[in-house]
Amino acid sequence: MSGLKVEALQREFFYNGTRIPDPGPNLSVEQVRELLTPTWPEIATATLEGPEDTGSALRYTFNRAIGSKG
Repeated sequence: MSGLKVEALQREFFYNGTRIPDPGPNLSVEQVRELLTPTWPEIATATLEGPEDTGSALRYTFNRAIGSKG
């Protein structure tokens, strides 16, 4: 094989316009959700988009679930 280079892309998470660095590359995306929920409770019910390849990272975006109370 000639100069073939393999690199793993880092993950990054976004919520409400805020970039959240990957708290642990060994964690699954659902484990990351659980870890972030105490800080951002809305993430528990947020929808997840991604991964989106940005060229330098894999981007996951949490989108707040919109619904009505009652």
